[in-house]
Amino acid sequence: MFNRTRPNRRNKPYSIKKAGIKDENIDRQIIAIHRAIAVKLLANPDLVEQIKNRLEQQRDDKKIGYGQFINWYSILELVDQPEVFINAMTEDSPQMRRLRRKTPFVGILNEQEREAAINQDAAGTAGSVGVLF
Repeated sequence: MFNRTRPNRRNKPYSIKKAGIKDENIDRQIIAIHRAIAVKLLANPDLVEQIKNRLEQQRDDKKIGYGQFINWYSILELVDQPEVFINAMTEDSPQMRRLRRKTPFVGILNEQEREAAINQDAAGTAGSVGVLF
């Protein structure tokens, strides 16, 4: 009989990326949607207060963790700096990809705006509110 042992995965000099092409495509779409959300929030500052209230309620109801709450709330505090705000909303890091998968911005975009954001991202990026409407 052969003695088959599995090599210790921790000793590999490389890492195996667990996300597939489908996940990467979904993440690109989610980033495009969050870019459109950011642009819409910049155009409608009253929506920012609604989101802050929603975040506080989710925190109080223990539906989100404190780290997630602080992260999103801190990003919303950047709304007075449009470029920084959009960059924070669309940051392509593992942490932000995880956070965007459980976004507090549900209901900000209607279906047409969401589709326009995804379609626009396929051809470029949504740089202004006018692209969405």
